[in-house]
Amino acid sequence: MDARTPAPTVGPPQIAATADIDPRASVGDGSQVWHLAHVREYAHVGNGSIIGRGVYIGPGVIIGHNCKIQNYALVYEPALLENGVFVGPGVVFTNDVFPRAINIDGSLKTNNDWDAVGVTVRTGASIGARAVCVAPITIGRWALVAAGAVVTKDVRDHALVAGVPAKRIGWVGRAGAALRDEGSGVFVCPVTGERYLESGEALALT
Repeated sequence: MDARTPAPTVGPPQIAATADIDPRASVGDGSQVWHLAHVREYAHVGNGSIIGRGVYIGPGVIIGHNCKIQNYALVYEPALLENGVFVGPGVVFTNDVFPRAINIDGSLKTNNDWDAVGVTVRTGASIGARAVCVAPITIGRWALVAAGAVVTKDVRDHALVAGVPAKRIGWVGRAGAALRDEGSGVFVCPVTGERYLESGEALALT
């Protein structure tokens, strides 16, 4: 987790009566879990996060502080979301590279018959509505995945990606706005005025 993101100190979590929270899961102070959400065993939701209606959080998934997981998103284990991550409605994080329901002998697969792989989302990144993130991948800090994108490769910090498969189409700043190209590798946020420097395929705040 990014230690620079403050953990809220507000009261206990607010959990809807229809939410299904496994007793072995933990939900941090100030978090909200809405109707029909399902938080599985050993999952952890940090402080001040919002888990929307119908969201599924798989076993052992880690959700940081101040995250927003919107309605009907499916976050399969072993996903890791750092602090301040936004996940839009209907987003899917996969966890099986070559999925099958059965083994070659026709028997139903169990947890012992495959190895789950996860999606990691770094601090401040946002995933647009109905995007699919195909594990194993990492979404970089402050990156932005467009709605409906299918992400099959790692996304760099501050990258704006879109399409099927997703490709970088620009850069975004910490405020979420597309950066303005000033030339000579310099990019400026139109909202905050922050300046960034591009080096190769990477971008960093100056």
